[in-house]
This record gives sequence, C-alpha cells and structure tokens, in this order.
Amino acid sequence: MPKNLAGWLAYIEQQHPQAIALGLERVVRVRDALGLAPCLPIITVAGTNGKGSTCAMLEAILRAAGFRVGLYTSPHLLRYNERVRIAGREADDAELVSAFTRVESARSAVGGDTRLTYFEFGTLAAIDLFLRSAADVLVLEVGMGGRLDAVNAFDADCAVLTSIGMDHMDYLGATRDAIGYEKAGIFRAGTPAVVADPTPPESVLAHAQTIGARLIRIGQDFGYERESCLWSFWGPSGRTTGLALPALPGAIQLQNACAALAALDTLRDRLPVTPHALRQGLAAVELPGRFQMIPGAPQLVLDVAHNPQAAAVLAQNLADLGLNSGTTAVFGMLRDKDIAGVVSLLATQIDRWYVCTLAPPRGARASDLAQALRQAGVHAVREFENPVKAYAAACSGAAENDRIVVFGSFHTVADVMAFRKHSKA
Repeated sequence: MPKNLAGWLAYIEQQHPQAIALGLERVVRVRDALGLAPCLPIITVAGTNGKGSTCAMLEAILRAAGFRVGLYTSPHLLRYNERVRIAGREADDAELVSAFTRVESARSAVGGDTRLTYFEFGTLAAIDLFLRSAADVLVLEVGMGGRLDAVNAFDADCAVLTSIGMDHMDYLGATRDAIGYEKAGIFRAGTPAVVADPTPPESVLAHAQTIGARLIRIGQDFGYERESCLWSFWGPSGRTTGLALPALPGAIQLQNACAALAALDTLRDRLPVTPHALRQGLAAVELPGRFQMIPGAPQLVLDVAHNPQAAAVLAQNLADLGLNSGTTAVFGMLRDKDIAGVVSLLATQIDRWYVCTLAPPRGARASDLAQALRQAGVHAVREFENPVKAYAAACSGAAENDRIVVFGSFHTVADVMAFRKHSKA
C-alpha cells in the first residue's frame, strides 16, 4: 500500500476506470464493511451553486455554539486536506493515510472487483475520520447531483438544497426538472428538506411529497429581510433581528446564510444555537475562491464561478463594486461546461479577456475560449498557455486603479493562488 498522502491520492485516482461513476452500490458495500453507521446529526447540502458557502456558514455557526464539527467539502484548491475539516482544522496527512488504509482494507474484504472512484474513496475516509474524532455533528457537501452521489450513502437529518441550475448535464439530465430530481435525492422521509432556491422545479416539490419529507421552502416557511447593513431571519421557530451581513462578500450570500439558519432551526432540539453564536459564526466565516477580494493595486478578485448561474452572480457582484479604470479577466474553463453561457453573462463587466488553457484532460484550450468570445462580439482577447502566464501578463498590463478577475474554474483559481503563494515564499 502507498506510504504517504501523495501516493494514496495517485492510487485512488486510478482505482476506477471512470473519474465520475454515479451510483451507491459500491460505496454502500464498503461503508458496511467499515461499520460506518453515524448516530450523530448529519446536515447534507446539495445544489448547483452555494453549497460551499452554506457549508462554511454552518460550520462557523456550529463551532461558535461549541459543537465539534466534521466538515466534508469538495473540490479542494491547494491541498486535498482542505476537504476534511475536524473541529476547524484540516485533517493532516497521517490521519488521511490511516483512513485511506482502512477504506482499502474494507474494499479488499468485500471483493477486489469493488472499485471505488476517487470521490467515493475520499467520502468514506472522511466519515471514518469524523467518527473516530468524536464529532458532534457532520456537515457534508454533495459532490454532484445528490441521489447517486457517495455522500447520499449517509442519511441526512436535514437536507439542504441551495439552488438548481444547468450544470453537469451529461450526468444529471438536460432539463432543470431532471437536475432538480437528482438533487432532491438527498431528502429523507419524515426529515426536514430545506429548499433555498426561490423557484424550484416541480420535480423537487413532487419528490418531497412522494417520500414524505418535511418540505421547508424559502419565501414560504423561512426567509430574510435586509435593512441597510443589517438583516433579519425568520423561520419555523421565530425571527432573529439585527444580524450583521455575512463575512462572505456578495448579495447572494444572504440567501445561502438563510439556508444555513433554516437548517439549524429545524435541528434546534439537538443542536441548540444562540443568537450570539449565529452572529459570531456569520462574522467569522471564510471561504477562499468565492468572490474573494484581495486588496492591492490593482485589486484582485478570485471566483470559482464555472456555470451560467454562478456567472450571473459574479456579474452582479462586479457591478455592485462600482467603477474602476478597467477590468481584466484571467479566464479558464473546462470544455464540458457552458462556455458561451458564461461569456454572455460577463461580457459587459470585462474590458480585457486573458484566456488560458487548463491542464486537466477536460480543460478547454485558450483558442476555444477566444472563439467563444469572438462569437459573442468580444475582440479584446489575448491567449495564454496556462493561468499563471495569463495572470502575470494581466498584472504587468494593469493600471493602479484596475481590477483583475480570475475565474472560470477551480483549476484557474487554484493555479493563480498557488503561484501567488509561491512567489511570496
């Protein structure tokens, strides 16, 4: 077996012939062999966008309330360890190696033909670590969809659906109704199903009714009101007023915060949270790469937005920042994403486009991005072989009052973050 984390990550990446293979049969067999049967509260979060922010707020608030939180998210930006957080700290290499070793032993015990994907392997390892660390509550972010995602092998005590947009259509379906059904697969009979999308497709509502989930909808059963720099939340247990805006920037974060507070409201008997803990958690929450603004001259914005729904939010956030002398985009996407849809939504907010090729097999070439921009009527485009070269060129050509926006993929943002970290070392 591999001896270190890098070796294990290389090993598990090659265990299944497909990078993505949805289905629960494999992961359930190994789960049972490991004896993973959590008896603690589990909050599962699905959605096209907003999952990471909602999970981060849940973790921050629950930790402020004194709970030991196990948080599982994906993908990571710089280190795999980011995916597994125990009581506010990333799992270290030794912990992950031990957990991977246990998962591999269980996988071998149920039969060598049980081949787990990278995500399935990592999900089981995370749950194993959480249970061994005596966590009080688990917050689990769905990787893709919901119904057939490895996270769904563990029953949610509260399921949260943040948004339903058009993404991963090759796997989840070609309509919003089909995608909504897949995401609603995390609902469970008799348990709260928090839906924070203001206009969910009928498939989500129908599935909740069919299985007998306790549907809790934004605008009907919970919601928020903003007043200048403060906001108030109302939900099943009443109203909380005088809340400061979440530390995560962007207007959409109020909707994500509202989803987090509604989930906690449904579990208040098992996870009591005071108004002080709510305020403390919302003030302390951090999440790199989600409209992350880095001060300087020029100003830098990092955003992993990679689908039209997220691009619309990024465009509004940029517009809300106000005037600047010019905005340069460092833009790289995966070729199986809706490149044209993202470009059309951001064309009016960007003055210069520095497009780049992404290294992963699914990465789009800079020339493909440039062609999509030209078809959208954008001609201020330069092509680069990777995000780092595009970013360096953007910095060289930017005026003091300009803005550089790095977006389009986790890979794009991660490459620039790693370069900035290395250059400062």
